[in-house]
Amino acid sequence: MAQKGVQLDREIFCCPICLDLLKDPVTIPCGHSYCMDCIKHHWDGELIHSCPQCRQSFTPRPVLLKNTMLAALVEELKKTGLQEAPADHCYAGAEDVSCDVCTGRKRRAFRSCLQCVASYCETHLQPHFESAALQKHKLVEPSKKLQENICSRHDEVMKMFCRTDQQSICYLCSVDEHKGHDTVSAAAERTERQRELEGSRLNIQQRIQDGEKEVKLLQQEVEAVNGSADKAVEDSEKMFTELIRLMEKRSSDVKQQVRSQQKREVSRVKELQEKLEQEISELKRRDAELKLLSHTEDHNQFLHSYPSLSALSEATHSSSINLRPLRHFEDVTAAVSDLRDKLQDVLRDNWTNISLNVSNVDVLRPPPEPRTRGRFLKYSSENCLDPNTANTQLLLSEGNRKVTLTKETQPYPSHPDRFTAWPQVLSRESLTDRDRAAPPTQITQTAWGLHLTEAASCCGESLN
Repeated sequence: MAQKGVQLDREIFCCPICLDLLKDPVTIPCGHSYCMDCIKHHWDGELIHSCPQCRQSFTPRPVLLKNTMLAALVEELKKTGLQEAPADHCYAGAEDVSCDVCTGRKRRAFRSCLQCVASYCETHLQPHFESAALQKHKLVEPSKKLQENICSRHDEVMKMFCRTDQQSICYLCSVDEHKGHDTVSAAAERTERQRELEGSRLNIQQRIQDGEKEVKLLQQEVEAVNGSADKAVEDSEKMFTELIRLMEKRSSDVKQQVRSQQKREVSRVKELQEKLEQEISELKRRDAELKLLSHTEDHNQFLHSYPSLSALSEATHSSSINLRPLRHFEDVTAAVSDLRDKLQDVLRDNWTNISLNVSNVDVLRPPPEPRTRGRFLKYSSENCLDPNTANTQLLLSEGNRKVTLTKETQPYPSHPDRFTAWPQVLSRESLTDRDRAAPPTQITQTAWGLHLTEAASCCGESLN
């Protein structure tokens, strides 16, 4: 407790400007004390001479006289051996934002002020908490880019945004070279861009979820291909063993073809899997960048960085992975079993058939597109639409299984999930992966509207 008291005394005798023990201490009319050189340098070049702490101004400039009592007390304090400088971590490093008020070795800034266009350590920031006028200033995380907020032409803080020229401007710019342009406050533009950013994040997160599901599906398919290929090789070897030496050569050939096709198919699947995983990783990184940007308090810095981060690249893979319900290499086993009973001549005649069945294993080949109404209806399901999401221009009927676009606004109650900009509605039920490849009448957790009516009309079916 005694040590803490001594430390407190030392802090009392520190200069608020250099943050070190007072040197040639002087007391100005408001009662605050500073090093004589510090307060002189602070006032030099200023038209109005004021206290750096309480902001009280003095006219004319006060005459500075050494406070002998304070000087004596400081000398006594130095004898205690506690005059060491603050810990190094309090000072600004090469990567830190330094305090603009500190002289000599500068301390690390605690906050930056957008109105003052300056950064302050905790000590020099205190007037912003004590002065009523300064309390209205906007404080943000320490930033080295405060000068980017100043208009180079008018030397004013840029609080406006010109949507016509897509740039931050000051108020004088809005009535000068940007007169007649579509201008709004930087805060209003930030709000709009923030809304777009959140939409981009939702899009990224949805793509991440879809990609993760497809990666899992591909992994399962790799296991199925490997398992089927292994079984085909095992069965083939057993049957070819019964054909003695003549069959041994054909057995080796079949094994080689199966393994070769297996390697190609697994390689193709894993290649797509790796691409999806890379895209997921990139999307997660972009989501983190957008999240960090969304928390930026400096509007102009946000608007400066947003265009380079908001744009999303197109997905490098199809929206869903369609896998054929194949038996993989089982057809090879069947062909070999049939060949076993036909001996040498039959083996020679059917060798082409074996090779063809091996080559036909193609996991990633897309299924044929439905061409008839019956094939479309094969993938139909009884889905119920969510009335809490329906746009007011959509009329739900038949137990919320049918939707009709109307010109008359529907009296739906207010709900946070309701679509307001487009005639869209969500389905309550989730869909299987096979349903995702079905016609657009089976859609869940994604918006759909008038374009579905056109799609359904091609099949002669209502949206129900």
